[in-house]
Amino acid sequence: MKAARSLDGKLEIAEIPMPETTDSSVVIQTEYSAMSTGTELMVLRKGINAFLGYSAVGIVKEAGKNVDHVRVGQRIVCYGAQTHAEYFHANRNHVAPLADHVDPKEAALSGIATIAMQGLRQADLRFGETIVVLGLGIVGQLAAQIANAAAYRVIAMDLMESRCGMLEAAGLRDVCRTPEQVKERVAEATRGKGADCVLICANTKQHRLIDQALDWIRDKGKIVIVGDTNTEFDRNKLFAKEAQITISRAGGPGRYDKAYEQEGRDYPYGYIRWTLQRNLDEFARLLASGRMNLKPLITGIYRLEQLEEAYKQAENAPAETMGTLIQFGEK
Repeated sequence: MKAARSLDGKLEIAEIPMPETTDSSVVIQTEYSAMSTGTELMVLRKGINAFLGYSAVGIVKEAGKNVDHVRVGQRIVCYGAQTHAEYFHANRNHVAPLADHVDPKEAALSGIATIAMQGLRQADLRFGETIVVLGLGIVGQLAAQIANAAAYRVIAMDLMESRCGMLEAAGLRDVCRTPEQVKERVAEATRGKGADCVLICANTKQHRLIDQALDWIRDKGKIVIVGDTNTEFDRNKLFAKEAQITISRAGGPGRYDKAYEQEGRDYPYGYIRWTLQRNLDEFARLLASGRMNLKPLITGIYRLEQLEEAYKQAENAPAETMGTLIQFGEK
């Protein structure tokens, strides 16, 4: 079978053996795999030898005896396995079942959406509270839609008009083009108190976005960093509001834990309510409910052999590139 990998910094479409299941894993025939532009280009630039992809949708072909939440023949979503391949092997904690009526193209973004969802978990918001989503790349777009579906008051901002338009096309109204617009909208929405949280999804080292966020949050508010941003800030601003700054790691508890990811061990439900797999499962449920509109985010669909072309498009036209999918099989 064919799979995409980085080999000494070069993209290779390799012929590899079919994966085999273990007691706690599944083998999936891939329908669509979503490209994570930042992560995959970073792997190639740094010359890391690795198979590519981590977010996908497909059909279960084999399942181990300890896998009890998905079955052979069922469509599933995946986060965390290497998915730019005709078939891929995933641990039980990397997959969740998907309702039959959900568009698989939208579902391919579920792994990336799980990262956005974990950022919102870190925000620890309550019903009716206000969040500013700063940066409307693919993770910011998904975070804003999830927050809106959860009935938080969402104010979003990006400097790129095209990205703002995408979020408006998904049904969100409070989309700002400048920091000044955010300041005005936050003051209006909160009667001058400030937002409860700012979720920084932008990827830039050129601006001190934390200082910007400190201007927008309320007393004892929170800033959650999801993107790769400059982490310098004005200590006096932080002190004045006794604010919290935290970072969100990937898709939730379990990510990068060998026992969880490779051995299929779970965390006790009563002690760790939202794990990587539970976040993925919840996003699949949210998609099935019809409260998400991801179609405007899909800006390109390629075959596996066209992956290098997809990377070039992402590098040369970042403003026009959002959800990029790799299609497998005959469609």
